[in-house]
Amino acid sequence: MSDFTSNFWSVFVTVVTLVSIVACLLLLWFTGKARAMTATDNTTGHVWDGDLREMNNPLPRWWAWLFVLTVIFALIYLALYPGLGNYAGTLGWTSTGQHQAELDKGNADVAPLYAKFTAMAPQAVAADPQAMAIGERLFMNNCAQCHGSDARGSKGIPNLTDTDWLHGGAPVTIKETLIKGRMGNMPPMAAAVGSPEDVRNVAQYVLSLSGSPHDSLQAALGKPKFAVCSACHGADGKGNPALGAPNLTDDIWLHGYGETAILAMINNGKVNQMPAQADKLTEAQIHVLASYVWGFSNKGLAATK
Repeated sequence: MSDFTSNFWSVFVTVVTLVSIVACLLLLWFTGKARAMTATDNTTGHVWDGDLREMNNPLPRWWAWLFVLTVIFALIYLALYPGLGNYAGTLGWTSTGQHQAELDKGNADVAPLYAKFTAMAPQAVAADPQAMAIGERLFMNNCAQCHGSDARGSKGIPNLTDTDWLHGGAPVTIKETLIKGRMGNMPPMAAAVGSPEDVRNVAQYVLSLSGSPHDSLQAALGKPKFAVCSACHGADGKGNPALGAPNLTDDIWLHGYGETAILAMINNGKVNQMPAQADKLTEAQIHVLASYVWGFSNKGLAATK
């Protein structure tokens, strides 16, 4: 691992690059000096198609100087820009710096448009066609990769079009989620619940909370053991938005339905992460995007604003 914390690779790249450039010059010089054995008519003796002969003429001077100019260009470039190991170049250019500069310019260009929407309430933004067109592009570029182009999510990825919100569905809460991200953690609970039979009974009780098909006898036995789960999900199983604990009574299953899926959650736990978007999007963009996402499950309310 010492190779990754020392200057070895930086020095190695620098040496190989400079040696390669010098080798190009030496190759050009030696090939210009070398003379192939020729016949008296200045040919090499190679003949094709009966009368096509290879001559031994040197490269035109302008062509040779093009090689020299290429080497000079390479040296100037490596002095100005990064290319020699850890050397940053005299201009201090970086790809990340250029990318950030282009982002800043783009954000400055559209700032007046976003200022209009920032001054509006999220409900009003969700009813504005122009804002929603912008929100759609923001969603497609930053959210659809996980939640899908229709925002309906998939197994392990929340559906944004229903009214089931782990942390709450108010615009301010959605905005907080976008800015800070979320980390969901369901710890393995099998040891706390008890025996494998107790775990199965709790799974049946969880199914009974949503009215799903279940074994009533096992569910009754599992109800007392559910006490270890109520710290997060509540005694009634309706969850806790402050913790992001799911509502177990609404028949919406984020990580799969049925006894097998519930047993896997109790035995193995689950960690889910929603990455923060504050470093990618401006505050105004997050305001529009949060309004757009809120509009998925509040279409009637948005339309009346």
